[in-house]
Amino acid sequence: MIAPVSNATQAQPPVQSKPSTQQPQQAKPQAAPTDTVTISAAKQIVQESLENSVQTVKEAAGGDLQAKRLLAREAANHPAVK
Repeated sequence: MIAPVSNATQAQPPVQSKPSTQQPQQAKPQAAPTDTVTISAAKQIVQESLENSVQTVKEAAGGDLQAKRLLAREAANHPAVK
């Protein structure tokens, strides 16, 4: 059974010792919130698999490590024609 609490005290609001002579502060304009978009790892894998070989070569030439690894893997799987 639940019994009511009879000796609880309620908090009193603090008493101001000085009269309030401050002017209300003006609200500063806030910057608009920015949203960031992240692509999941699975979606990145699908996107990479849909690229054509020309795009992969361009990305590898631009320093994309994943594209470089893909080109190296493809080269290892397909030996050069003699």
